[in-house]
Amino acid sequence: MSFTWRYLVRPDGDFCRIGNLDGSLDDVSDEELARLHPFDREEDQSARPCSRCGGELLLHWHGPLMTGVWMELCPACDAHRPAARAFIHWYRDADRDPKALPQLFEDWETETMHVHGWARAAQPAPPPSPPAPPGLAPRGRG
Repeated sequence: MSFTWRYLVRPDGDFCRIGNLDGSLDDVSDEELARLHPFDREEDQSARPCSRCGGELLLHWHGPLMTGVWMELCPACDAHRPAARAFIHWYRDADRDPKALPQLFEDWETETMHVHGWARAAQPAPPPSPPAPPGLAPRGRG
């Protein structure tokens, strides 16, 4: 079983991410996915101040399941952190590249979770392929 994320980005920078279990959404276009999974910025991103400085957040997001971490992207508090700074630049860029979002988001998530004492587990290596049956082994040229 594999698990990845699909990201949908609107022109205003609003986005959502949807779990893609075993690649089940790989063949679904972004347009079709947006129809199947509508999202509304006002509903998903109600105004909330930064818990550290009281300033305006660009983004707030629940951390990974069961961690209890509330992730905040604050231009004043997070500009010194490399992944957050790159995400802030992407978020404010009018010509943002939607294809860059997955890596930027995951780097920011990893960096933010690290600040809270969490580390991302390494992805397990795929199991080795079993050996070919004796009758199907490649033959040498002779």
